[in-house]
Amino acid sequence: MAENTEVVVIGGGYAGVMAANRLTRHGGVTVTLVNPRPDFVERIRLHQLVGGSHDAVVEYAKVLGAGVRLLVDSVTGIDAAARRVALASGGTAAYDYLVYAVGSGSADPGVPGAAEFAYPLNSLEEARRLRPVLDATPATAPVTVVGGGPTGIETAAELAERGRAVTLVCGGVLGPYLHARGRRSVAGRLARLGVTVLEGPGAKVTAVTGAAVRLADGRELPSEVTVWTAGFAVPDLAARSGLSTDAEGRLLTDETLTSVDDDRIVAAGDSAAPSDLPLRMSCQAAIPLGARAADTVLSRIAGERPEPLNAVFAGQCISLGRRAGIFQVARRHDVALWFHVAGRPGAKLKEFICQGIVKHLAGEAREPGSYGLHRVSGGPHRQRLLAATPRRTPAPTAAADQPA
Repeated sequence: MAENTEVVVIGGGYAGVMAANRLTRHGGVTVTLVNPRPDFVERIRLHQLVGGSHDAVVEYAKVLGAGVRLLVDSVTGIDAAARRVALASGGTAAYDYLVYAVGSGSADPGVPGAAEFAYPLNSLEEARRLRPVLDATPATAPVTVVGGGPTGIETAAELAERGRAVTLVCGGVLGPYLHARGRRSVAGRLARLGVTVLEGPGAKVTAVTGAAVRLADGRELPSEVTVWTAGFAVPDLAARSGLSTDAEGRLLTDETLTSVDDDRIVAAGDSAAPSDLPLRMSCQAAIPLGARAADTVLSRIAGERPEPLNAVFAGQCISLGRRAGIFQVARRHDVALWFHVAGRPGAKLKEFICQGIVKHLAGEAREPGSYGLHRVSGGPHRQRLLAATPRRTPAPTAAADQPA
């Protein structure tokens, strides 16, 4: 290994922090983590920030290894030929290898009035913007949460548990990932909290105003505050930098998470599209992908062949207020099973998982290389998908696997 290999990690979320920490296990690697915020955001707790039960922030000192340099800035462009990233502050950062872990955020609703009147909830800044709005709104005022996925369900439950009059507009089915039994359990808990759940094609939002939400079937719901949780989007940094992406803008990679354009660029987390078959956007996928991305970089530096990812899922965990939750168990290739853990045990399990995620990151910071869940096999399902899907392979580069 060369004495000084510079690795820049773009993004300080679940994937980026795991990758940065793991890269420090070899002393010859200098790691710089570029992130626009000075603190780590527990994105899976943003609904708690809005509800007032958690601030959703952890100091980087608690989860980031001492050997990682934190650069509070944003990357505005990637010059792959020069191996350099441009920074919003006006400077640049050179790299020998780049880990692209920019995550995801709110998608453009594409609904008249939504951008102006609805409050998205996919970032710390969005949650902090929404919190005082709710605090200033009378408790009896109608609140509409748009989106029947985990964030929408968790936000609706959190607010209803605090006495809010909440309508959850799914636009389709409630909890589309859930097994039918799990869905019934969630629906029952929401009903007990007083949440009105609207499902089906008629419940698609067609317009948002400052006082109402209009649906496809013609209904108009009074809404003093509208929270938008439907849909995720990834930053367009890769596309703007001339790198190959999938239709959603995620960086296209092979199964080792290496860019199909450049073997010095590796992706992880929500912004990665391995073999154009991206995993479900979640911290459950992001952390193992971060570990795999780090291992790929270290293998390439050492002149070894990187191992492919082993995508394994346990299921999906959703909080339903502070006193209930559900853990939906799944097959290891991420298809829900009939079995789930609900009620108070589900709430305790969700909190255990939230705390465990931070512990995983902190553990890797203390002992780089100790994390190993990314090596657990997801079984043959992905291999069958790969066999049926045309794939693009990384373009070879001069002096491959040798740092500049």
